[in-house]
Amino acid sequence: MITGASRGIGAATARLAARRGYAVCVNYRAAREAAHALVAELEAAGSAALAVQADVGVESDVQRLFETADARLGPLRGLVNNAGVLETQMRVEAMDAARIQRVFATNVIGAFLCAREAVRRLSTAHGGQGGAIVNVSSGAARLGSPGEYVDYAASKGAIDTLTIGLAQEVAQEGIRVNAVRPGFIYTEMHASGGEPNRVDRVKAFVPMRRGGHAEEVAHAILWLLSDEASFTTGGFIDVTGGR
Repeated sequence: MITGASRGIGAATARLAARRGYAVCVNYRAAREAAHALVAELEAAGSAALAVQADVGVESDVQRLFETADARLGPLRGLVNNAGVLETQMRVEAMDAARIQRVFATNVIGAFLCAREAVRRLSTAHGGQGGAIVNVSSGAARLGSPGEYVDYAASKGAIDTLTIGLAQEVAQEGIRVNAVRPGFIYTEMHASGGEPNRVDRVKAFVPMRRGGHAEEVAHAILWLLSDEASFTTGGFIDVTGGR
């Protein structure tokens, strides 16, 4: 299960997961055409895939998402909590409550709800076979994104805390919970903030002097999902070029 998988890091993770033998549920909120095109691509390559529309910030949507995947793809093996939104670059003093609620509904409440549904299916305490959850946080959780996206950064800080707490909560139930923190990655998300070329502007601040690519984040996610990370839980991989 990959939330927010119609584009960017989510889509790159779906492609890599399919190549690694996973049946993939591609969740999307609004980008129906892109999600179904991705599923068609994966199926043409011989993988089992399914696109399911759901707003992860809506509890009933999340329940339907997981139930649909259960029925169509079989037992859950892993969750990638990738769905995330940001809004136009803005200082905190200009933000209203509605904006903050929109960001937190998807980025925090959505991650909690999806993690809940995954635990109910994976936990050995509930008859599950165990599995892995990977949360997609952000380097912004450590840096704060001043003058641009402090609300987004704060939502990712909450994801870091969710990762640590949930990992300890379910460690004896066969579930590993980890996170990746992408840095400046070339994805379509920057356009939502009003600056499509943001990565090129800020890459000089990255020790490696370049932006990252979605596929580089996907490889970290797939490692955390895999048995190669069998003794890793409550951990973080920073995919930030050293920043």
